[in-house]
Amino acid sequence: MDRIDHAASELREMDDLAALSSPIHSLHPLAKLIVTILYIFLTVSFNKYDLSGLIVMLLYPVIAFSVSGIPIRTCFYKLRIVLPLVCAVGLFNPFFDRVPLLYIGNISVSCGVISMITLMLKGVFCLMASFILVATTTMDAICAALRKIHIPNMIVTLLLLTYRYISVMIDEVSIMTTAYKLRAPGQKGIHYSAWGSFLGQLLLRSMDRAEELYSSMQLRGFCGEFQYADVPPAKLIDYLYAVFAVGAFFLCRMVNIASFFGSIALGGSL
Repeated sequence: MDRIDHAASELREMDDLAALSSPIHSLHPLAKLIVTILYIFLTVSFNKYDLSGLIVMLLYPVIAFSVSGIPIRTCFYKLRIVLPLVCAVGLFNPFFDRVPLLYIGNISVSCGVISMITLMLKGVFCLMASFILVATTTMDAICAALRKIHIPNMIVTLLLLTYRYISVMIDEVSIMTTAYKLRAPGQKGIHYSAWGSFLGQLLLRSMDRAEELYSSMQLRGFCGEFQYADVPPAKLIDYLYAVFAVGAFFLCRMVNIASFFGSIALGGSL
């Protein structure tokens, strides 16, 4: 399987994950969306040196992955391209912030090292929370939830069409790549001299396909706004989930739980 077919397969796998059955999957998409947004907001609000307070925020994605039945390794595999970019955000902090913050034996740990680790963890935690939302909720349901909180219709429509059109673009690239290979047997990849014409043809084919899709949408009654997934009304469990999760996030943000339990453990040992 070449890279293009592999990309199409991974896109279909995300839809398969969202179609699974679990307590997380069955929750109302608006509840999951609000919880995810607030989780990301509170996670990034931690001080860059508050590593002990931030580490507790790992509990939410770990519990969510466990309950949903989706392995955490699937998340890291799907995000393998984005994760290095996120982790590179604070990579130069140790060179600019060399003030010692703590000592481990005779080894001093600078503020830059702590801030680097904190920034990396923030990015990883936010990506994990975003992935669990997408992996347990269909894109139609997410867009319906976005409209519930009055996100502009144009933005939501662009998001949905972009997601749906990715598979169409992948199919077009696959067709063109196969045609190129048949005309250049034994050649590895596409020669750089053909990159310009290849991209130009892809653009023209995509525009033609887009016109066909838009005509089909108009014939089916599209008038500027989609009729998104039929989302059932929120149940008591959805309200409880949202309230409990948001309350737990605020508690973890306001109270350094790791230091609290650490001091209790040290006090008990003494």
